[in-house]
Order: sequence, then C-alpha cells, then structure tokens
Amino acid sequence: MKVLSAMPQTQLIDQFGRKITYVRMSVTDRCDFRCVYCMDEKMTFLPRDQVMSLEEIHLIARAFVELGVNKIRLTGGEPLVRRDVLSLFDGIGKLAGLKDFCLTTNGSQLKKYAQQLKASGVNRINISLDSLNPLLFKALTRIGNIEQVIEGIDAAVDAGIERIKLNAVILKGRNDHEVLDLVDFVRDREIDISFIEEMPLGVISSHNRAETYYSSDDVFSAIEQRYPLSRSSLNTGGPSQYWNMADSKSKIGFISPHSHNFCGDCNRVRVTVEGELLLCLGNEHAVDLKQIIRDNQGDIEVLKRHLVMAMGNKPKEHHFTVDGDVQVVRFMSMTGG
Repeated sequence: MKVLSAMPQTQLIDQFGRKITYVRMSVTDRCDFRCVYCMDEKMTFLPRDQVMSLEEIHLIARAFVELGVNKIRLTGGEPLVRRDVLSLFDGIGKLAGLKDFCLTTNGSQLKKYAQQLKASGVNRINISLDSLNPLLFKALTRIGNIEQVIEGIDAAVDAGIERIKLNAVILKGRNDHEVLDLVDFVRDREIDISFIEEMPLGVISSHNRAETYYSSDDVFSAIEQRYPLSRSSLNTGGPSQYWNMADSKSKIGFISPHSHNFCGDCNRVRVTVEGELLLCLGNEHAVDLKQIIRDNQGDIEVLKRHLVMAMGNKPKEHHFTVDGDVQVVRFMSMTGG
C-alpha cells in the first residue's frame, strides 16, 4: 500500500516528464443523439447513484486547477442535457488560474444556452458535425436535426464565443464525400474544423470499423485539391494539428490516433461522469475519484494527493489499430467525447 506524502507536489507530472495541464470532464453519459460511432442504438445509461453530483465535479475541477491545470473541457454525452448544469459552468468559470474553459457539444441546445455559456466564461466550443446533408445527418446521429444544430452554431457565433470549431468524424463510404462541403461551411462562418479518425471505443453494430476507416492523410489530400494548406503555429493544448488556408481565417485540424500517433507530448487526462480518472484514452488505467471524495468527506487536499500519485501510472502511449478490433470496451459517450 502506498503512503500519501505529507507534502504534496503542486504540479501533475507523469513518469515521462509530461506536465498535465488539460482535463476533459464528462458531466453526463446521456445524449439526445445516438451517433453511430459513439454509442449503440439502444443504450443503457448509468443509474443516478453512479453519477457524480455537480458539486463533486466542481471539486475535482478545482483540485486540478490548484495543481496547475489551466484548461478544462466539459463533455458528455451531451453536457447541456443535464439538469442545472449551467450552475457548474458558472462555478468552474470562476476558478482562479483557469485560462481556457471549453465545451464539447452536439449543438442541439446551443441556440438556447449560447449567451449563458459566454457569460459563464466559456471561451471555446467544439461542435460535432459529421454531415450537412439532412438525411445523412439523421442516419449518422439516428435522431438529430441538422437545422437545429446549424441554428446552434450560428447562435454561438452571434454570442461572441472566442473560438468555435467543428469536429467531424469521417467514415469511408458514409460521409467522406462531404469533406469539402464541411470546409466551405466553416469558411463561410470564419470558424475552424477538425477532422477525426474514428476511434475503436465500444462494441458497435452499425458498421465495420475496418471497412469505414478513412485516414487524416486521405482527408488532407481531398482538401488540397481545392485549398492548398500550410502548417499553422496554432496550439490549443489538444491533439489537433492545424493547417492554414491562404485565403481564409478558418483553420483545418486533424486528430489522427491511428495514422499519426499524438501521445509523445500528451498533456491530458479525462474524468468520466462516474468519477473515474482515465490516464489515457486508449487504455483502461483508472482511479476512482468519486470514491476518494466520498470516503474523505470532500477533503480537497486528500484528493489532490491522489491526483499527483495517479500520474505515475499514466502510460506512454495508446495502441489503436485499424482492423476493427475494439481496444477499449467503454463507449465514447461514457468516456467523455
């Protein structure tokens, strides 16, 4: 049994010397969409007693910031479907030392909440959008309404959110023909986009991942046919590698867990809505932060010491393959998108 140090470190540094400055926190596993690469069509969601309270999520966020984390992203599921979640945004937005406060969303609720999110201190929003075709969008999300999402994107633009980016998972034979349409969409609004290779998280029945794999190199080549790209110096602290177009303010990002492993300078950890600290997206290393909080009556100093200790177990890298095999059994909606 490890003994907790009486004089805890004040920074989170793993065994490979990587400093952790970015945490992605899931606030719910529930969503009003059922995207084919994210969850099964008939999902079983967590019972309420397994889900962290908003107060517990805020305590973990505060502990991370006090240990040097300066970027927090709230994710889901769909974060904005959780009851009273804006109180959490207000609380985290006030944490001293937090420089980058972000949200990942499907956009369905942005028309309603964009102004309030801006007031809470959210300065960066990522919106999942894989197709502009209403029928294909419906097929990929199983439930979603494309017009509702576009209205949400425009509401975020109108609210003056500092940076808005679309995230598009490209699947061969499904939506790969829409790459240039999506680029034109962001150019028209002067926002950014990242193209993402599908990750092998959770067992799905909607498609064969090996057959639908479409690499970042394929997307890059499609874009270069119309818009020559040059490397950007932009670094948002995440895994995206960004490129510029000479005639547009919009930036093109690529998240390439298969073709261009981004583990070498990983500065991130995740916290699931169950309170599991995930030290790597592609591995099952985890620490039960919820239990630590409840066993110690919310003592933040004990929590911080456990966070520091946990960094020693952060693996060097993930090992995703493109053969369709599932490396991690949990769905992306349970991991935190």
